[in-house]
Amino acid sequence: MFLRAKTRKKDGKEHRYWSVVENRRVAGGRVVQRHVLYLGEINSSQELAWRRSIEVLEDGETAPRTYALFPEDRCEGLLPDESIVRLKLKSMQLHRPRQWGACWLALTLWQTLDLDVFWAERLPPSRKGTRWDLVLFVLSAYRLIAPGSEWRLHRQWYGHTALADLLGTDETLADPHVLYGCHDRLLAHKEALFTHLTGRWRDLFNVSFEVLLYDLTSTYFESDPPLDEQDKRRHGYSRDHRFDCVQIVIALIVTPEGLPLAYEVLPGNTNDSKTLRSFLQKIEHQYGKAQRIWCMDRGVPTEEVLAEMRRSEPPVQYLCGTPKGRLNRLEKSLITKPWRNARTGVKVKLLPEENELYVFAESQDRIAKERSMRRRKLKWLWARLAQLKDMQLTRDALLMKLGSAQSKVAAAWRLVDVKVDKEGAGFTYRLNRKKLKQVRRREGRYLLRTNLTETDPVKLWNYYLQLVQVEEAFRTLKSDLAIRPIFHQDPQRIEAHVFVAFLAYCLYVTLGRQLKALAPGLTARSALEKFAAVQMVDVRIPTTDARELLLTRYTQPEPELELLLERLRLTLPAQPPPKISAAQTASAALL
Repeated sequence: MFLRAKTRKKDGKEHRYWSVVENRRVAGGRVVQRHVLYLGEINSSQELAWRRSIEVLEDGETAPRTYALFPEDRCEGLLPDESIVRLKLKSMQLHRPRQWGACWLALTLWQTLDLDVFWAERLPPSRKGTRWDLVLFVLSAYRLIAPGSEWRLHRQWYGHTALADLLGTDETLADPHVLYGCHDRLLAHKEALFTHLTGRWRDLFNVSFEVLLYDLTSTYFESDPPLDEQDKRRHGYSRDHRFDCVQIVIALIVTPEGLPLAYEVLPGNTNDSKTLRSFLQKIEHQYGKAQRIWCMDRGVPTEEVLAEMRRSEPPVQYLCGTPKGRLNRLEKSLITKPWRNARTGVKVKLLPEENELYVFAESQDRIAKERSMRRRKLKWLWARLAQLKDMQLTRDALLMKLGSAQSKVAAAWRLVDVKVDKEGAGFTYRLNRKKLKQVRRREGRYLLRTNLTETDPVKLWNYYLQLVQVEEAFRTLKSDLAIRPIFHQDPQRIEAHVFVAFLAYCLYVTLGRQLKALAPGLTARSALEKFAAVQMVDVRIPTTDARELLLTRYTQPEPELELLLERLRLTLPAQPPPKISAAQTASAALL
């Protein structure tokens, strides 16, 4: 195996993307290259670490060996002995192939976070012997590996995995009544889990909690609106663009490394600006007062809450986005301030104003993106208005079509002056060049505000840039962990569904952090797919004395997985010991 780089030019820059490949000889003596691992864009030190790992792996290979197998009819000359078992190799059978590797990795991550100990103390077995802590692990592993409904977990997925072998249990863990019963026991331990995870993040990754990223998202239900007014399923602003469905809002706090600290489930019609005050009190109550910096998007804080944050003792520090309308008041003052280069294509400037600092940022990439979007929408609107101008419509029909066009491209509509005749179905339109000039001047530019005493606008801008981590958390919950749509109807189980998804995300982000440190360039999802290739099978070999030898074995990992195991410093467990059945009775043999 060796590293191969592929060069690609993007936005005027040259990027190098790396992969691990190996040579394989095929028919005709040809040698082809097989892709093993995609690493993405890694730096020189990470490249060197991968090269050394590959060299160690190649140096450890041994010469091929040739083995000979002898069936039971080749045992002449052996003395009769009870310890000798003659196998009918021709009758060997393979049974129950099931997914083992990803399940074992999920269990390893669960134990890494000490969640096995945490839940064993809080979810003791029932009187019937149900291990609720193991049921919760099954739910979390299912959400991590192949998310779906509880019905699918019970009827299909659990039986095709090796979770029963890994946990030393049977299929009772996937009984639907047991799965739903586990949901009913979780919410009482939510705050204790947050405290436990904070300690584990600190021990594992040596992270600090000086900067907290806060944002909200929504997830929808494909069901009728509830009749209970206290139910949190409500119509509201849908980030999933499913305004036809009821939803709930999820507020999440993560560190700049993407490690989750807390979350809350809110009614679907909750306004973003009404959530921050309660979360500030929640974090202060759980973790105490400390110097923390809250990074938020512009729609979260209100002027009243920001004033309370400044007046508190000690002051709660914040860095948040600001609506572009505030530029009207600050634009003249910002003109005189000098620019600072934050990175290639991005420059910032700082403006002190009324016990706060404002950071004005300009991004060339963002200018190009927003300008392209505005041009595309304006071009469509201009063509649509020309079509309507040529149509023979009644006045009412014209107004409806104009309203439809306005709702489709509202931002572009504000740049066009449309006047409908007071009588009849005629109208005129023209481009408002003054508004267009103002919009062009503000494209790709945004304003931040903070009560920090930091005077370097580049550092403040980098703080705000970390908000992408909480956005990445939401993308993971919705795509990789498939938190939406929710099919539960009971309010408690709805929140338990989010709770299980939160646990699965903790496992996901833990794997991601380990990969970033030890195997950079790989994502958590790609690693799970590599591990999922390892299967477990039951090898059944009958003996000449009517017994049967059972060998439960997981398949040997491919070279790319061996390399990944070495990089993650993981060692697969020993194969399960073989089992031999007792001799069959005569009546059993007849059956």
